[in-house]
Amino acid sequence: MSRVVHFEIYADDVERCKTFYSDAFGWTYEDYSEFAGSPYYGIITGPDEEHGINGGMMKREKPLEEFIEGYNSYVCTLLVEDYDASHEKILAAGGKVVFGKHALPGMAWQGYYQDTEGNEFGIHQPDEEAM
Repeated sequence: MSRVVHFEIYADDVERCKTFYSDAFGWTYEDYSEFAGSPYYGIITGPDEEHGINGGMMKREKPLEEFIEGYNSYVCTLLVEDYDASHEKILAAGGKVVFGKHALPGMAWQGYYQDTEGNEFGIHQPDEEAM
């Protein structure tokens, strides 16, 4: 069995994208450009002792295709403590709703968004009372 251990986000404007995820989720970054041989930022999503993975961010090498309604890429979902507060932070940071808040009955609240670069991601708040 193979587990996901790293993710990458591609951006037209790396600084704008870094600001979006920092403002929306509190992520921090480390410059790994010297190791990668080109501009590359390590994404720190939280403390090592917490469950989760870190990732990387770099400039998009080719244009993103025109937006197509629905999911058209590999989507990472972020665990959040408060769906509604996270929703507001995402919108304030420049994100857009792709598929709004909906219940996964008896499990969680789920929704999907686009960042400032057109990348899609989900947010997930566990809640056994979600209906």
